[in-house]
Amino acid sequence: MIYEINGLGFSYPESKKRVLSDLRLEVYEGDIVSILGRNGAGKSTLLHCMLGLLKPQSGTILLDGGNIAKMSAREIASIAGYVPQSHSPSFSFSVLDFILMGCAPRIGLFSKPGKREREDAESSIRQLGLEDIADKSYTEISGGERQKATIARAIVGKPRVVLFDEPTAHLDYGSQLLVLRMIKSLSQKGYSVVITTHNPDHALLLGGKAALLDDSGALITGSVGRVVTQENLSRIYQADVRLAYIESVGRMACVYENL
Repeated sequence: MIYEINGLGFSYPESKKRVLSDLRLEVYEGDIVSILGRNGAGKSTLLHCMLGLLKPQSGTILLDGGNIAKMSAREIASIAGYVPQSHSPSFSFSVLDFILMGCAPRIGLFSKPGKREREDAESSIRQLGLEDIADKSYTEISGGERQKATIARAIVGKPRVVLFDEPTAHLDYGSQLLVLRMIKSLSQKGYSVVITTHNPDHALLLGGKAALLDDSGALITGSVGRVVTQENLSRIYQADVRLAYIESVGRMACVYENL
């Protein structure tokens, strides 16, 4: 088991509202877990707790068997890669050098990347279709290209699990599909993947497991087919959401009535 979360509770000091309440979640090797919920429900907060960036008030988080509260940032980063919603660059590194930084947890913060690390970075660049901008400054590329580079940096260190926080938020439709295919491929290669998304279709496309976070901070977990239902989606999003089988593409899809 990669992650074992038991009784997790979290609230921000400035707010009396409980963001996460007695939350339980298990993530196994090769799992894809799609976390769904409304804006402000606590999806990003949950990921930050899973990465040790936030300290919960109750409960435990085990990462590869170790209590995350007792692990160093480097130990966590060597097991769990992270792709945030957005990343603001501080320095004008090239895209290649920015991606190479993802090797730091594996080789040490002050060690110089060698031939193997550079080959891994170039492989990540090819996977994300970034060859044409590899030598460009990270500060000069588009938001969508920056998101792809951040994903490449997360996987170049070869973590066991990758946490994606809204990875398609700044991407065009074609790039969204590219990223979803890459996430599916990571799972097939043995990586565990946890992804937050506002789009139920992403969970339906990826399959695997789903975790639906409601406004009380509780989590409904299970297979996508059991969790991503019309009833659950309509209740969580407070909208008349329908699931329909689209014969031309051979899958279930989330649809809405005509505006």
